[in-house]
Amino acid sequence: MTAAVAISLVVNGERVEANVLPRLNLADFVREHLKLTGTHVGCEHGVCGACTVSIDGVPARACLTLAVQVDGCTVRTIESLAPSPDRLGILQAAFKCNHALQCGFCTAGILMSLDSFLSENPRPDEQAIRELLTGHLCRCTGYSPILRAALEAAAEMAGDLSREKSDA
Repeated sequence: MTAAVAISLVVNGERVEANVLPRLNLADFVREHLKLTGTHVGCEHGVCGACTVSIDGVPARACLTLAVQVDGCTVRTIESLAPSPDRLGILQAAFKCNHALQCGFCTAGILMSLDSFLSENPRPDEQAIRELLTGHLCRCTGYSPILRAALEAAAEMAGDLSREKSDA
């Protein structure tokens, strides 16, 4: 039997210490051990993007990352996007206003990718967001509302509320 390994990391601003089995993936760690269930597990092969989290500011697939690999890292999950439990973040509000989610299974991963992307690219064009979305599988929305929401959120985050809206 494999012995547990001690890890220490920061998750959504809180220091976390735990003993985990070496084969435990990060998605299962945040869902089962930390009870942060916003991170979804879809394909378990890194293809669908539902499990996307931020590790040290970089989007990563939590289903392909072992919990022991994030020892000493800072991890953010979808739960970190809202400024408080009773308020939505800018991206979340834009998704709500644009009906950019239906079943919601893919939404957390898409929002985490967009959050990182928009912090690096505050004024993206439609094509750049389309390219980002190729890493995520959404079976419900047809992507047009997601694209509209992303462009709207980007404009709001950049303070450019007069920006032209997408035709998507």
